[in-house]
Amino acid sequence: MSYARITGRGLLYALAALCTFSIPATAADNLTDVSSTVCETCHKDIYRQWKGSMHASSTALEDPIHATFYKKVVGDPLADGVKMKNGSYPVCLQCHAPNAAIDKATKLDAKTSYKEGVNCVSCHTLKKFNGINAPGGKLRLGMLSYERGDQLQGPAGFNNGLQSLTAGNDMFGGAAAGGDSDKPNPHLGEPVELDGKQIPALPMEANAGLMKSNAACMGCHDKRNNAHGVPLCATGNEYMVSKSDVTCQYCHMPMVDGEADHSMGGGHDGGMLKRSIVFTMDTKTEGGKLMVSARLKNQQPHALPTGAPFRNIVLKLTAYDSTGQVVWENAPDHPAKDDPQAYFAYLLTDDAGKDAMPPTATQLGADTRLRPHEERVLAYEIPAEGVALVRGEVHYNLLWKVLADQFKHLPEDLRSSRMIAVAETRI
Repeated sequence: MSYARITGRGLLYALAALCTFSIPATAADNLTDVSSTVCETCHKDIYRQWKGSMHASSTALEDPIHATFYKKVVGDPLADGVKMKNGSYPVCLQCHAPNAAIDKATKLDAKTSYKEGVNCVSCHTLKKFNGINAPGGKLRLGMLSYERGDQLQGPAGFNNGLQSLTAGNDMFGGAAAGGDSDKPNPHLGEPVELDGKQIPALPMEANAGLMKSNAACMGCHDKRNNAHGVPLCATGNEYMVSKSDVTCQYCHMPMVDGEADHSMGGGHDGGMLKRSIVFTMDTKTEGGKLMVSARLKNQQPHALPTGAPFRNIVLKLTAYDSTGQVVWENAPDHPAKDDPQAYFAYLLTDDAGKDAMPPTATQLGADTRLRPHEERVLAYEIPAEGVALVRGEVHYNLLWKVLADQFKHLPEDLRSSRMIAVAETRI
């Protein structure tokens, strides 16, 4: 984030304002209670980006897919004292409702900061990452993997040491030492009045070592096992295999006009999906057949798709005649059955090897996803007679087909596929 800095004449105005409004010189009593709407007062663009992100819709109150599994596996997100079947606090909340998890609460509408999911203070109070591998082999997920600060943490903070050293020789108390904003700044340790709102003191310290590294993300995005020890997602492991130096923020929080974009696009973001893959197609005629090479390149330092295990990618290859009628296709029904090489998925099974849902799976099934930076070529032979055009489409799905068919209550845009790449060859 970038924060307004108090400098020069603005300091005098701000001090006068503090006296006028008689705001108590106290910090926020509990940072986990601070709503993102407080941050919006100064950081309107960042708030707008965050508000449209999946982080802002991470709870079972806002994310229909997560809510479906949460209600089946855990219970009512509006109830107090909910426990998992083993009697423990719901581990899902450690990532999906971190402020509630810190307070050991399960009634997600009890506080605004609970309902906001992964809000500003959820990330900006993370001080140190201890890793998710706890002693004894257990996983400590989400908030359990971090030490939290009693001050907000920022990538730069406010380094005013030199300013304080030179203050004795400055009639303005060193206040004019750099900066370009006259706005009062609660991150300097005093409450302020902004746009008619009383903002508590929200002091911030620099923590670039965490905030500008993967450590800020891996508490929730490293790996997650189900109750049987089966890994449901392992983005962190995938990244480690790739040996990449590209940080999560480089792709998911790019710098725009000097600020990190807090939209944090991922599997729900069409733009992010389109840039994640390069799809090209070569076609040549040999002995009455079209020899098609479909080439898919994963641009990411983790698997494609990654995250929730039910995400998958489908390659649809179709040959058309001169009137636009289909004369051949690789998977009339679904590639899982008709053309397995064109189905990129992470499957889970039961003890008998049959497909299983994430909560009940006891072992891994086939993993046909694209590995980090992998380029894969799929070869096809198509009868050439009557073919005027060959078209390849890459489709991304948030759910396995069986789940999309079963969860009719979900919005159509979550159940339907999204085309993320296309290539054509005219014959």
